[in-house]
Amino acid sequence: MELVKKALGILWIILAVLTAYFCIAQFGLPKILSGHQEDVVFGVIILFILTPIISVGMAVFGYFALKGEFHKDKM
Repeated sequence: MELVKKALGILWIILAVLTAYFCIAQFGLPKILSGHQEDVVFGVIILFILTPIISVGMAVFGYFALKGEFHKDKM
């Protein structure tokens, strides 16, 4: 079971990197560069507020799973 937790920790870290890429490249920058005021506001919110919260949260969760912080002996 610990091996599964460590593998899922790696998966969470990979998902965090992919989420950061898609939030920046697909949602944030195209909205900011569109020139419409409502798109710029939405792009700034995604780029500077949501992307760090989502990607850092997923990466920290993956790091803790990888390091075994969710092991029964530590509780």
